Amino acid sequence: GSGVAVSANLTLVAIGTETNGSIVCPSHANGVVGIKPTAGMVSNSGIIPISFHMDVAGPMTRTVRHAAIALEAMTGRKAVDYVAYLDENALMGKRIGYYTGARGRNFKVDSLMNRALDFMEQAGAEIVELGEIIAPETAQAAFQVMLYEYRFGLNDYLANTVDHTGISNIQELIDFNQNEEYVLRYFNQLYLEMAAEKGDLDSEEYIESLAMMHFNSREEGIDRVMADFQLDAIVAPTGSPAWITDLYNGDNFQFGTSSPAAYAGYPIISIPMGEIHGLPVGISIFGPAWSEGTLLAIAYAFEQGTQHRFTPSFFAGAGDWGGKGIGGVRQD
Repeated sequence: GSGVAVSANLTLVAIGTETNGSIVCPSHANGVVGIKPTAGMVSNSGIIPISFHMDVAGPMTRTVRHAAIALEAMTGRKAVDYVAYLDENALMGKRIGYYTGARGRNFKVDSLMNRALDFMEQAGAEIVELGEIIAPETAQAAFQVMLYEYRFGLNDYLANTVDHTGISNIQELIDFNQNEEYVLRYFNQLYLEMAAEKGDLDSEEYIESLAMMHFNSREEGIDRVMADFQLDAIVAPTGSPAWITDLYNGDNFQFGTSSPAAYAGYPIISIPMGEIHGLPVGISIFGPAWSEGTLLAIAYAFEQGTQHRFTPSFFAGAGDWGGKGIGGVRQD
């Protein structure tokens, strides 16, 4: 919803919250700018939690400049003047890692990504291809962290809102959903059920999973890659083009590249890098903790040099469409 409002020019800025992709993915699909800052930079007060080690609030805007202004406002007393980092020539002399984990998943996205890399090189950057950034088993460790912290965070949240909802913990929420047939008509509550089975945060499984997630994604992940290849940032296509989701077929998600930054709690920005048949596609730029200024500078240089942002047109239905947007006028 937030990304749609910004994309349709209904607002200058909206706030999203991300655990793993929930800022950068809708920003990508709606052709806008989204920033998930370093975990801990912005207060999580009032956010219905999934994983307090990964959950972060961040701005979604039409332009990188607006995102920099919004991020400064969100950080409060210790605010940094992020607008001062914005530089049209910021790509000059930069070493940029290209995370190739999603290459081959969608050839049209690959084509846009290759054009983006060509532009960066022409703007003075050096591109270094990167294969695996974090060990594959990190995903399972992160999933366990999410389940434990989902249970803890949701129980805490529900206990403080029970006067308004009548539901005080995760098990009562599961029972409520089971007793209301319409709630589970199209969707299940598997993640809630899996989280409810977990123990407290002093569980050995949780402690070990959290340590593995952070070590693999930080010291042996993004930090290692940045140091080994002397990088200023890492880039990757944010995901596959926007898709239709319905109640019967569900999702048509192909891939996303937000996980390394999500597991590490490190910053990531998605900005438009083109369109495929009128559907926006974004490029993600991420790096180590507290590198928002550098990421914004690179994002701004890319944005100013390419000008990929466009306002979507209305969806006209099935058939062939005219215009740059999804719709325009049906040709049947």
